[in-house]
Amino acid sequence: MDDDPGSLMVAKAVVEHAGYECLSAADGDTAWELFQLHQPEVVVTDWVMPGMNGLELCESIRRVAEDSYTYLVLLTSFGSQDDVLAGMEAGADDYVTKPLDPFTLRTRLLVARRVTALHAQLGKYRQELTRQARTDPLTHLDNRLKLTEDLDLLHGRSQRYGGRYSLALCDVDYFKSFNDLQGHPAGDDALKLVAKTLAALARDTDGVYRFGGEEFLLILPDQGAADAEVAVERIRSGIESLGIVHVGNPREVLTISAGISTFTADHPVSSGRLLKEADDALYSAKAAGRNRVVSFVRAG
Repeated sequence: MDDDPGSLMVAKAVVEHAGYECLSAADGDTAWELFQLHQPEVVVTDWVMPGMNGLELCESIRRVAEDSYTYLVLLTSFGSQDDVLAGMEAGADDYVTKPLDPFTLRTRLLVARRVTALHAQLGKYRQELTRQARTDPLTHLDNRLKLTEDLDLLHGRSQRYGGRYSLALCDVDYFKSFNDLQGHPAGDDALKLVAKTLAALARDTDGVYRFGGEEFLLILPDQGAADAEVAVERIRSGIESLGIVHVGNPREVLTISAGISTFTADHPVSSGRLLKEADDALYSAKAAGRNRVVSFVRAG
């Protein structure tokens, strides 16, 4: 980006000769539009330009570039230390004084390549760490941190637009005796199989989470109580049909119990209250003999 045609021509020739694709602009406003459209890895910009100047362009790029890193080189006729510091504080990574020297610009591009490659690699690591922080290591389902994020988002949207959704809290029946009788490795294998079945039988739009221990939670967007009961009953039946031997269970196979709660415009409780209602319904399912699905019933 440079309003001097000669300087712009030299810079463009250097960039293209180095094997890069080059986009050019003669003013700051056009440069900003090009950046937003193409998200380039490197920006070489003059300091003084019509419209948005080089400092403002650097500041704007730094404000919006969150998921990737753009290396910023500021071209300037000013050589004072204060000017250099002002450019760096605005977000520039390096500066080149004018008139532009092709060799100097080429070296800056080599540095830029290394820096942007490093940031790209760090970005991948950050994404993986973010994923791991939200994933249960045993079952590979989403964990309670991801549940909190997803539930807050869905709850807020349902409040604003009058939507509905259901929660289903599921618990493996007599799981302590399963571990006692068959050992913790077998218990871990059983939990992994239950998790896999929950994910397979849920809809693509549903959320499936390990809630803790032998408990799992389902978020069922846009489903009222009746639809949620049908969906969770299908899952309960699917778990039972796995036929996982459980001699500590009266049915001699592993089963689950589930409690359902539903958010509606007529029942606009908090997400925390909704979780408590699902837990109360689960308690009722266990008290009624386990291996069943119970929906929370409001008093009155």
